[in-house]
Amino acid sequence: MKAIVYTEFGNSDVIKVIQTDKPKISEDEVLIKSFAVSINPADIKYRKGLMQQRLPVQLPYIPGLDVAGIIEEVGSNVCRLKVGDRVFGGKHGNNYAEYATLKEENTSIIPSNISFNQAAALVVPLVTSYSFLIENGEVKDGQKLLIQGITGGTGQVMLQMAKSLGLYVIGTTSTSGIDLAKKLGADEVIDYKTQDFTSFVKDIDIVIDLVGGETQINSFKVLKKNGKLFSGAMPPSQDLANSYEVEAKFISSGYSYKKLDYGMQLLAEGKLVPQTITVMKFENAAEAQDKLSSGGLNGKIVLEIN
Repeated sequence: MKAIVYTEFGNSDVIKVIQTDKPKISEDEVLIKSFAVSINPADIKYRKGLMQQRLPVQLPYIPGLDVAGIIEEVGSNVCRLKVGDRVFGGKHGNNYAEYATLKEENTSIIPSNISFNQAAALVVPLVTSYSFLIENGEVKDGQKLLIQGITGGTGQVMLQMAKSLGLYVIGTTSTSGIDLAKKLGADEVIDYKTQDFTSFVKDIDIVIDLVGGETQINSFKVLKKNGKLFSGAMPPSQDLANSYEVEAKFISSGYSYKKLDYGMQLLAEGKLVPQTITVMKFENAAEAQDKLSSGGLNGKIVLEIN
């Protein structure tokens, strides 16, 4: 099968397309003929070697956190899924390929009105949004939420899930994303290129940081006492958390078909629409990662596998 690998750590020129063996499944896994995978910021961190201390990988490494396709084989203990099902799901690595294996627990059925491209783009945003808002945030109706990076691939989904849970949602984005964020239901939108969010918001119950860097550091300033700062970009400072008397932690979201099903139910109820996507050819993975790295992108990039 055709697969994309990192031959070494570095810039996008370390990305190569190779031929390799089709993976074998274990008793609790399914084999998927892949039709789409999406580009995630973590893929780039793995490529640069930035994850080696926390989640080390061995080279050559096939990246990818999500996949959408059709089941070609099921393990002996698989009971919920069957050959021929259109499915989507994820795991850490080995997904940028024509075939991928997933545990049944991490795999869900794609509704008939959702394309493979849309489904692949939804995997990480859905499990992340559920993990941040419901599992860890335990959010309550009427709370004030600030999403840093609200029109990115995950931000768009998190915004809509948060609104379905009754939250007052504020978000930061670039100028080009303001209208989109408002269309998706944001109560307030701040242009981070021209406005300092710390001058516009205060007494926030929860900040979800999808950006990192100075944005994360400044986010402590807008939280109310005993508020929460959750990041998917980088571990937050515990010294700052103690200083501001808030909870702060990095969250690495676990995959689960129940989280994906929750998102699909929101979609069926009209409370969620798939985020905007840019579709590129599978072989153009290097260009796609560079496009994401350049910043300012609204939505997600999907690699289509023919």
